[in-house]
Amino acid sequence: MTRNLLKNPSGEEQLEFWELTENGGSQWKVEDMPGDCGHDFCNDGVTKYFATSFELCLKRQVIDLLDEGYSGEQLDAQPTVSVEDWYCGRTDCGCTYQMTVCLLDENHEVIQEYKPDPVTLDPDSDDCSWKQISHTFSDYGPGMRFISFEHGGQDTKFWDGWFGVRVTGSSVIVED
Repeated sequence: MTRNLLKNPSGEEQLEFWELTENGGSQWKVEDMPGDCGHDFCNDGVTKYFATSFELCLKRQVIDLLDEGYSGEQLDAQPTVSVEDWYCGRTDCGCTYQMTVCLLDENHEVIQEYKPDPVTLDPDSDDCSWKQISHTFSDYGPGMRFISFEHGGQDTKFWDGWFGVRVTGSSVIVED
């Protein structure tokens, strides 16, 4: 049974279940698709997204895999971990997007990390439509007990309000 281990991945419950690690500017906000100067999402089931502001906005969930029903033996067998996120910019303001996903041991020490270079979206050279980023962890060794998923960004013009990157449809899946 594969399931998304992230709770509230698209803002249906506002910011519930998310730890706001950076909440700058006008802070995080949840908006309805497609939003001002935005694009419709490719999946009809996603109707909301998280919007960032003019200072860095990052939010995180740390998933306790034992609490989610996995045994130590299952986790030590190094099941594949797939992560996915969707992000886009506004058509009137540039923005940056970043994400960091870490597999953690019982002491929250990093076993393996996925941290791609931050992405800058410029409406003058990009259509600012929704883009997918994904990664699969494998062969990372025994000991994984937690997964930390963090993402966010900000706008590039420092406009007051919610002109930064938009994120939605996030997922973390441990293949059983």
